Amino acid sequence: MGLPAGFDAAGAYRAMVRMRLVEEALVEAWADGLVPGEYHSGIGEEGINVGVVSHLSGRDSMALDHRNTSPLVGRGADLRTLMLEVMGSEDGLNRGWAGHMHLMDPDIPAAADGIVGTSGPLAVGQAVANARLYPGRVAVAFHGEAAMNQGMLMESYNMAVAWNLPVLFVCKDNKWSITTYSAEVTGGDLVERARSFGLAVEQVGGNRIEDVYRAAGRLITRARRGKGPGFLHASCHRPGGHFEGDPIVRLLHNPRGQAEEWGPPMIQNARAKTGGSRGDQLAAVKVLTKRGARAARDYTVRARMDPVRHGRRLLEQAAVDRIEASERQDVEQAVTEVRSAMGSRATFGVSGGTR
Repeated sequence: MGLPAGFDAAGAYRAMVRMRLVEEALVEAWADGLVPGEYHSGIGEEGINVGVVSHLSGRDSMALDHRNTSPLVGRGADLRTLMLEVMGSEDGLNRGWAGHMHLMDPDIPAAADGIVGTSGPLAVGQAVANARLYPGRVAVAFHGEAAMNQGMLMESYNMAVAWNLPVLFVCKDNKWSITTYSAEVTGGDLVERARSFGLAVEQVGGNRIEDVYRAAGRLITRARRGKGPGFLHASCHRPGGHFEGDPIVRLLHNPRGQAEEWGPPMIQNARAKTGGSRGDQLAAVKVLTKRGARAARDYTVRARMDPVRHGRRLLEQAAVDRIEASERQDVEQAVTEVRSAMGSRATFGVSGGTR
């Protein structure tokens, strides 16, 4: 099919590399105890994020989920204040109050909420304001496939269609709801569910930046022209799992070590005279084994779904090298300044061994 009209392969690759480098720096900061609580990285979602935000400009708004760092980077948020905020600094983007799951940048404008599904109501509210006060602006909601089982998100689809609002819902589907396989807790087909609300639907592989750009462009242009809301379903793979320290990822990367950690308590529980029956205990072990095997299969097969690696193939090697060197220098400088600003403060108790 070729590259879509207006698609800047070099610019898209630069944006993806910048997102990846920032996320890797924050993952390392989490491992060093500089990030409070969990950290949900957007590594693996770069193709989706860049393909969508490339069509946004001016005061187009974004409603983000708990993987919000990369879309903000893609819209030009300041790297230093962004990373300081994730690390809980008073010099951060939101004075250290937001942390990494509730980042806000009124200059973009963009706001995030860590509660699953809340990006829908946020985007609908933004779209109502845009439709009434600023015709031509669009709102984008980013969410995962598991969020589609939340009532407030389905209510958002309904209202967006009923009121013909300029909003795009972007579903990032990695097939896992934390450590549960999404298909085990979801009825029907998600794309057909979106169509049933009356949303205009596009479906793409999120690792192919050019396909995401093409599909998102059609839906965003349609929304700008007052022709109603859209739904973009994009598959993806997150190599870091749901959050840093994800138990499934630890099991895949270090099966022997995890077996030594999990084995004794599982054996002890199986021998215990209290609790469920022996049949119940064996059934539980069978479920865990099946889930581990499925994760191993999925992570092995889907590991090739790296949007940055795919984007690299769209350019000459010389251009790739220039872009990567430039972005690495810029991000490393920001990281050095941020770590210096954090100083020798006490860590949040996370050690590198849990990565």
